[in-house]
Amino acid sequence: MPHLEVRNLSASYGDLKVLHGVDLSFDKGEVVALIGPSGSGKSTILRVLVGLTPCIGGDVVLDGQPIQYGSAASVRAARDKMAIVFQQYNLFQNMDVMRNVTIAPVKIKGRPRAEAEADAARILARVGLADKSHAYPDELSGGQQQRVAIARALALKPEILLLDEVTSALDPELVNEVLDTIRVLAKDGMTMLIVSHEMAFVREVASKVVMMDKGKVVEIGTPADIFDRPRSERAREFVGKILRH
Repeated sequence: MPHLEVRNLSASYGDLKVLHGVDLSFDKGEVVALIGPSGSGKSTILRVLVGLTPCIGGDVVLDGQPIQYGSAASVRAARDKMAIVFQQYNLFQNMDVMRNVTIAPVKIKGRPRAEAEADAARILARVGLADKSHAYPDELSGGQQQRVAIARALALKPEILLLDEVTSALDPELVNEVLDTIRVLAKDGMTMLIVSHEMAFVREVASKVVMMDKGKVVEIGTPADIFDRPRSERAREFVGKILRH
């Protein structure tokens, strides 16, 4: 049984339909990368999964249980298993790193503060920020702030981590420190669904690549399948363009 399965998923923003019957599934421990041109629906899939964008058709099944997006309880249960990190870090500027990472576990999950802080210290070490727990966001680089955002998501103990273009807002020299963090998580067996334009990184870390265009899945395969021997004309065109740059 797949860890997560998307069946015939459709979504729209007002009158604009942005997902057209998307099918996708993956198992625990897989790192799945969504690639494709801007506006192809990649980020929308992540937003639908956690209930931020309504779906207008289809099903999402998590651990064998359909998510009922009309039910607040069902969405909360899904969010207990999935955490999302966006392009913008959205850290609380008036709180230090430790407080940023622990506020949700304490306030939302009801965990004891001492337990949450102990977990946060381990997670910050895991993302290479053990010495920054008392720093404030404006004292950190963009790459460090994004790693705090990842730590904040991990503090919720998700089964699946959703990463939405987490390097796109960073200066080029800061990208690698965030990618290194994701590499560590992948090596540790974290299940991840990643939207990324970093194709060399996708080729390296992903176990499965999903090529999208105009709200539809064009092709699914291993990185070697998609980058070296794409089957569809659209995938060949897209890969050909990006690999020339």
